[in-house]
Amino acid sequence: MKVVVQEFLSLDGVSQGPGAPDEDTSGGFERGGWFVPYLDEAFVDQAGEWLGQADGLLLGRRTYDNFARDWPTMTDHPFAPIMNGLPKYVASQTLTEGAWDPTTVLSGDVAAQVAELKQRPGRELQIHGSAELAQSLLAAGLIDELRLVVAPVVVGQGRRLFTDGGAAAGLRPVSRRPMPGGLSVEVYEVAGKPEFGVYGAGA
Repeated sequence: MKVVVQEFLSLDGVSQGPGAPDEDTSGGFERGGWFVPYLDEAFVDQAGEWLGQADGLLLGRRTYDNFARDWPTMTDHPFAPIMNGLPKYVASQTLTEGAWDPTTVLSGDVAAQVAELKQRPGRELQIHGSAELAQSLLAAGLIDELRLVVAPVVVGQGRRLFTDGGAAAGLRPVSRRPMPGGLSVEVYEVAGKPEFGVYGAGA
């Protein structure tokens, strides 16, 4: 399986609490729900197409707890049967078992366990949200693709996917598609270490 990060981002790189004001208020975050005004049918169709490629979900503890709270109750949502039925893998050093079946807890050396999962047959192991987990696996060279959905808003506070001092990575653009509601859907393959140069050198 390949490991794919799917992340909702603001223009200033915030990934925290895109879906509702009370989705994730950790750290005193008060600006949740910034992604919702830009949702449209075209993006919902795209998200459904992506979800149909998943053979498992890989989540950090915070995202897992939020999803485990919300998805089992969203019986009318068209994605609910897939989200609730897929195998879930949650990275946590404190959780011993998951309440959202079927769940496997990854503790200890999470990167090594994800590397083992990548060797199994299948299509995609998708990371939804879970910015800290995505950062650590990017640093470990275990991310194959980034699907970044950028909303035209500056949130001004909150956790970011790419933080100061984080892993450097070279990316290869695969596609970029604007949505009618203003979202920009950007897909990148991870291409190893980034290259650096000097403007005008050798000219």
